[in-house]
Amino acid sequence: MTEYPTSQEGPQPTVASGGGTDELGHGKAPIAAAEAVRTHADFPRPRGTTGEGSGHGPADTAAAAARGRDGEAARNAGRRTPADGAPAEPAGDGAAATAVRAVPLPGSGAGAGTGTGPGFGEAGVARREGDRLRFVGAATRRIARGIDLDEIVLGLCRATVPTFSDAILVYLRDPLPVGDERPVGPVVLRLRRTDRLRPIDDLTDADGGAGAAGAAGELDFSQLPLVGPQGDLPAAELCEIRPGGALAEVLRGVRPVFGSAAGAKDALPELLGADHPVPRGQRAILAPLRGRRRVIGAAVFLRTPDRDAFETNDLLVAAQLATHTALGIDKAVLYGREAYIADELQRTMLPDGLPQPTGVRLASRYLPAAETARVGGDWYDAIPLPGSRVALVVGDVMGHSMTSAAIMGQLRTTAQTLAQLDLPPAEVLHHLDEQAQRLGSDRMATCLYAVYDPVSHRITIANAGHPPPVLLHLGGRAEVLRVPPGAPIGVGGVDFEAVELDAPAGATLLLYTDGLVESRLRDVWTGIEQLRERLATTAQLTGLDHSPPLEALCDDVLDMLGPGDRDDDIALLAARFEGIAPSDVAYWFLDPEETAPGRARRFARRALARWGLEELSDSLELLVSEVVTNAVRYAERPVTLRLLRTDVLRCEVGDDSPQLPRQRRARDTDEGGRGLFLVNRLARRWGATRLSSGKVVWFELPLPGPHERR
Repeated sequence: MTEYPTSQEGPQPTVASGGGTDELGHGKAPIAAAEAVRTHADFPRPRGTTGEGSGHGPADTAAAAARGRDGEAARNAGRRTPADGAPAEPAGDGAAATAVRAVPLPGSGAGAGTGTGPGFGEAGVARREGDRLRFVGAATRRIARGIDLDEIVLGLCRATVPTFSDAILVYLRDPLPVGDERPVGPVVLRLRRTDRLRPIDDLTDADGGAGAAGAAGELDFSQLPLVGPQGDLPAAELCEIRPGGALAEVLRGVRPVFGSAAGAKDALPELLGADHPVPRGQRAILAPLRGRRRVIGAAVFLRTPDRDAFETNDLLVAAQLATHTALGIDKAVLYGREAYIADELQRTMLPDGLPQPTGVRLASRYLPAAETARVGGDWYDAIPLPGSRVALVVGDVMGHSMTSAAIMGQLRTTAQTLAQLDLPPAEVLHHLDEQAQRLGSDRMATCLYAVYDPVSHRITIANAGHPPPVLLHLGGRAEVLRVPPGAPIGVGGVDFEAVELDAPAGATLLLYTDGLVESRLRDVWTGIEQLRERLATTAQLTGLDHSPPLEALCDDVLDMLGPGDRDDDIALLAARFEGIAPSDVAYWFLDPEETAPGRARRFARRALARWGLEELSDSLELLVSEVVTNAVRYAERPVTLRLLRTDVLRCEVGDDSPQLPRQRRARDTDEGGRGLFLVNRLARRWGATRLSSGKVVWFELPLPGPHERR
């Protein structure tokens, strides 16, 4: 009886000692999948075994006895009889010995080519060809299971060893071309993987001595020292294909060839290396691996001398295996490229790092729904605003695809642009809703937009169908903020409502997407309540007078997810409110008149004296005078001047003119145009932001000596 062990193909039929058979190739005693996979222990390679016939009871019919004789003949087909005609020596008993006899492919036994062997008539040949087809089907299914490159190559090796060959070497181009890419420079093949039947440690003569020669005096490559990238087979790791060489001609021919063929005699040494032996006769098959557009590698199938050589029909088997492997590798390379593009797209859509504005600390996390769905529509962002404020944004576009990620990117860019205009949160959501409608009728998303002011210790929140945020107070109490839910972005014709809430110092605001609180196992409100309880428990562990570390808090929140809770992407943004004390803020209104710059200098000098920062007086007075002079020149309403003492000294000057100042190079004869040049040279940082009511020009000065906090 013949058998083709391939792993994960379901129970494979075989014949155990004393077991019965229905027909040739269909035994009643299946072997386990672990026995079907090629392993060193399960597939020893004796030079011959004696197969025992299937046992039959007294009630068996003559037809059953005939089928048993056919099974005995098939088991004897893969056996090599010593040249002197001595009986073959046994190699084992039980299921393992039976599995060994299942190794040779049908038609590789004695007399297979002529049909003269015992029990091999036309019916026997037909059965062998049917078994060969079944093997090809099982092997190609095994190869097709792979998704990435390594899985596909492993599937080829495990499907062919030991059923089709005793060893295999798989060479692939390095690097592998993707799509229509044309190779640059010489074409190089790299040994990707090898597989063999038994380890060298099982051999008694591992140094290539007396045990290295086969029955016919051929070199047994399985007994040579193990070298190579994986310690499997002696072969060169790299091979450069010479244009016009023997290997290039064989690969150009696409069809597999025997190692003894005219072209392959020179091609195999070129591939494996001139110093490595090549089996004689038809014991090697060189099969080019051709993808959709070009040859991407080669596979070498080898048989040891204690096994019958390959037949002509085995070339067809090798061609099928090579074709399916090459197409699978093509798909794997394209999938890898798409996965890389998806990762890069998602990475560029999300912020590389969060800003650390004055008065608030931020932390974030992002988890895709699954490894196979690396892109999604979830996003988060933190946008610094004038007046030391910060906008916190979390959104979720429906779907898990490139389209969802692209829409997310457009909405995130729109939100950043609107935030820089300092629009109210409800107005920002209204413009996002209009943008989503312009993208398409089915482009819908949820979004929560909040603006935190560290000076007033207040936060303004507007919601568009998003789960409500959770606020963790310093004392350990966690509450779900009551925010009007609103309609999702993209619905159209809906007004959004904003609420203003207290943001006490030491409190932590948690913004998240629904993937954190909703799954197949729980509804969204149950998940929100579990999140609130988790935050309260974590705060109690760190003490009521101390806020839990922000990064550890984010990790602890994600730890609440169970095995069945990862149905959607998860975006998490945590904000720890620290605020700015009123004693560190100075604020004035200046009428737009000629005396305004002088008054601004006096106010700034008094504030520095109160804070003990007289060392900055000269620099601050000069810069304040220049900036206020520019503001008064174009303003029609009172100009605002504000000083903030945090880790730096920040000055903000606002007016009602929307025109932003630009630094320019003044000529020697110009009387003006040097104000921003001085600001740029003396200030640590400076900038200008357009507001809905005008603009704000700001600059920062480092604190001197012990006042520096960085």
